[in-house]
Amino acid sequence: MAVMNAPVLASDRLSDGLIEAARDAVRLPVGTRIVAAMSGGVDSTVTAALLARAGYDVVGVTLQLYDHGAAIQKKGACCAGQDIHDARTAADAIGIPHYVLDYESRFKQQVIEDFADSYLRGETPIPCIRCNQTVKFRDLLDVARDLGAEAMATGHYVRREVGPNGPELHRAVDPARDQSYFLFATTAEQLAYLRFPLGGLPKPAVRAAATELGLAVADKPDSQDICFVPEGRYTTVIDRLRPHGAEPGDIVHMDGRVLGRHEGVTRYTIGQRRGLNVAVGDPLFVVRIDADARQVIVGPREALLTRALSLKETNWIGDGPTIEDAMSRQRSVLARVRSTREPAPARLGVVDGQPGLVFGAPEEGVAPGQACVLYDPDEPSRVLGGGFIVGTVRNH
Repeated sequence: MAVMNAPVLASDRLSDGLIEAARDAVRLPVGTRIVAAMSGGVDSTVTAALLARAGYDVVGVTLQLYDHGAAIQKKGACCAGQDIHDARTAADAIGIPHYVLDYESRFKQQVIEDFADSYLRGETPIPCIRCNQTVKFRDLLDVARDLGAEAMATGHYVRREVGPNGPELHRAVDPARDQSYFLFATTAEQLAYLRFPLGGLPKPAVRAAATELGLAVADKPDSQDICFVPEGRYTTVIDRLRPHGAEPGDIVHMDGRVLGRHEGVTRYTIGQRRGLNVAVGDPLFVVRIDADARQVIVGPREALLTRALSLKETNWIGDGPTIEDAMSRQRSVLARVRSTREPAPARLGVVDGQPGLVFGAPEEGVAPGQACVLYDPDEPSRVLGGGFIVGTVRNH
């Protein structure tokens, strides 16, 4: 049964252009039921408010992902404590029904445990991608369908465009806010159901909309770092879950010299320079982590240059049936190996017997566990898919 939305606070002052932009992003008849994923932050709250103001039958859903008692004082988090309260308060102000789902056990198993295990393997994980891939874009989508929704909307800064072969995922208009790197694992089936109303807006416009709507979260800080990591110290989480990750070992130069000792491989990431406490005259960087041997291998900066990489858990949302098909044609792509780095020219192929790519020019600091996200060279805003980096081939 459709729910009549109460007037959004101060909505009569909201720009008609924002309302039309929201409808254009949704491309569904007014009155259609849409589940809005509400984390308690300004982006997801504005998303829900815009859709309600645009005439959709909006249902707000918030996930409780970790212990809100322990996390309630953590600023810049999401999905816990004060954030759940903020989401509930916003839903009341917007005039939409709101549900809170306890996903703590799922989040712990699928995101936090995976995060700790990845560090034990000498990788550098990205838990935000895992979260989107599992509890948000898999489990929560099932809930949205159970609620009778025709779509689920989030506050992510990406764009969903309908191309000749169906929905496509594109980078946000605001490059400073683009989150396409974190959504590469979105499948074609999920993309058909998802909507991203903020992808065509700059962040200041979203803040302004929150103010015009009279939303209490208008000035709330954006979420920072990893939501379940206290004060940015990820080792606190790993030491609690996997204490053997703190077993000591050797810091070894790539030429074989033992330079010192470390207090656990989980304290190091590829490209790290500070905190090594060893010196040979020239600056040294972590170039590899051998978790089985408990060795941190260091070397000069040029040793970080990577000419090829291999991928696991690949996802393909480009034209053509599979990433293997694109590999067989050695398809040209733009490859992004860090969220803060611009995509670089590369060519798909087989590397060490697995899906992978070869760069046109060596990339620096490519780390196993990170994502490699692929974009279309002919349409650089379009996401083609990607995978998690499992191995690298150094330039030298």
